[in-house]
Amino acid sequence: MDLLIPEVGLVIFQTIAFLLLMFLLAKFAWKPVLGAIKERENSIDEALNKAELAKQEMARLTAQNEDLMKEARAERDRILKEAKELKDGIVGEARKQAQTEGAKLIEKARIEIENQKKAALAEVKGQVSALSLEIAERVLRSQLEDKSKQEALVANLLKDVELN
Repeated sequence: MDLLIPEVGLVIFQTIAFLLLMFLLAKFAWKPVLGAIKERENSIDEALNKAELAKQEMARLTAQNEDLMKEARAERDRILKEAKELKDGIVGEARKQAQTEGAKLIEKARIEIENQKKAALAEVKGQVSALSLEIAERVLRSQLEDKSKQEALVANLLKDVELN
């Protein structure tokens, strides 16, 4: 039976040792351990807060990047549209100028052709007149060689003059 009943002195000694250990742990160990745990908890909370802030900043930067990309696309589209309009304007202007220049050249060529035609007609008329005079002169010479033909011609001309 000795084994089942513990000794009272031993129980008291163990209780005193336990209470002393608890007092020493509470006095010297619990505060630093709890402080370290509290400090670790604060650093974890701070890290989580920083991670959340970084996440929010990343989301803001992503949204800002999206906005910048949209603006860049819109600017690119606007520049391309302006370039196309400018190209169309230049092509239209060049086409209009080419048509105007072509019309001027055609009109100039038409006037030149008309002038050449008039000059050719004047030259032909001059040659016809010269030939006509030469033929008339030859005819008159041949008719005026004979005196009877001269008198008949003068009489004929006088008859015509009296009638008109």
